[in-house]
Amino acid sequence: MPTLDVEKARSHFPALKNGYIFADNAGGSQCLKDVVDRVSDYLLNTNVQLGADYSVSVESTNRVNDGMKDTAVLINASSPNEIVFGSSSTSLVENLVRAIDSDVLNGEEIIITGEHEANVGAWTKLAKRRNLVFKTWAHTGLPETPNNPYAVQLAISTLTPLISSKTRIVTFTACSNILGSVVDVEAVIKHIREVAKEKGARRVEVCIDCVAYAPHRRIDVKKWDVDYCFFSYYKVYGTHTAVMFVRSECLNRLTSLAHHFLKVDSSPYKLQPGGPGYELIYATTGVLPYLKSLAPSDDIDEAFNLIAEHEQNLIALLLDFLTSAKARERGVLIVGSEHGGPTRVPTVSFVVVGKNPVKSRDVVAVFDKKGGMGIRYGHFYAYTLVASLQPPLPDIGDAVVRISLVHYNTVEEVQKLIAVLKEALNI
Repeated sequence: MPTLDVEKARSHFPALKNGYIFADNAGGSQCLKDVVDRVSDYLLNTNVQLGADYSVSVESTNRVNDGMKDTAVLINASSPNEIVFGSSSTSLVENLVRAIDSDVLNGEEIIITGEHEANVGAWTKLAKRRNLVFKTWAHTGLPETPNNPYAVQLAISTLTPLISSKTRIVTFTACSNILGSVVDVEAVIKHIREVAKEKGARRVEVCIDCVAYAPHRRIDVKKWDVDYCFFSYYKVYGTHTAVMFVRSECLNRLTSLAHHFLKVDSSPYKLQPGGPGYELIYATTGVLPYLKSLAPSDDIDEAFNLIAEHEQNLIALLLDFLTSAKARERGVLIVGSEHGGPTRVPTVSFVVVGKNPVKSRDVVAVFDKKGGMGIRYGHFYAYTLVASLQPPLPDIGDAVVRISLVHYNTVEEVQKLIAVLKEALNI
């Protein structure tokens, strides 16, 4: 069976050559050299307006279109016309909500989760503005870890009672940027549609936050039967730009945000007021070939399988230490599942509580002083989730310590991180 060639993967990232350990990847991955080269190439050679008939404009237009085509392949969309680019995931959701405003009725309901605010805030503002009801799909304890109150998950059983004849939008996260837990998106969407149909809902659409999911698993919009989903390329080894998938039939119903004289009813441009950065879109064409190259077969699904298998080795080491008897005695509690496996990515958060608690910022300060590696503390914009944890954390701003890894991290790097954790926790 093939395994991931980690050194080959690392060779594509110039930032990794000096030995610095990047362990804050959930905040942003390192960028591929091929991606950076494309930014430069576009700006130096094809930096003109799109849509003209002269040769350089034709090439520029084709390059931007290639970014949309590659992204469609990456997430298994039916057409590049279902791909919308924007400056950030948050701005894309804000634009989607503006465009969907005219297709909601007073009294209809939106179901949200307490995960990253990008897929929460805009929907709650819509609910208040349009007199909609919003409900929260709350996290509940993992039954296999009864002694850890912070080991929580999203369970379908708690979603079901929230769905009614008035349900209009359901939003949730494919993978938590705090918990590192992977949701069975296909099963959840299927369940939502079945229950909503039984209840007689007028129209139910689902919007998925895939930002913390995309570096670790392949997004498959066809398999999932999703209406909207989004991710950020700068967390998938690309430029600081974001993408939203909009199912074509949904796109046709949305109100255009473009200038009134533009005929873009069936075009993703209707959700791109002002247009995104062209060089950033073209540069994303460096991501798909890289990911495919990780598999001997050049197959994107095999590549993500190899990524997942390698990342399990990283997770196992980190979780074994953080759940050890010494760590537990010190007051360490994982925020999320304490176990590895296919429903876990190497985004690991924890707190130090008990008789001798340690602030998260103080743990991170030891790493900062040591140098040569980077981790982080905070709520990471999953404010509602952190605020809902019971017993409450004493300082939401301090929140959790998070170590977030990706496929270019190595076992040796994790061992070095653990050595500093031992020092920071004095165990």
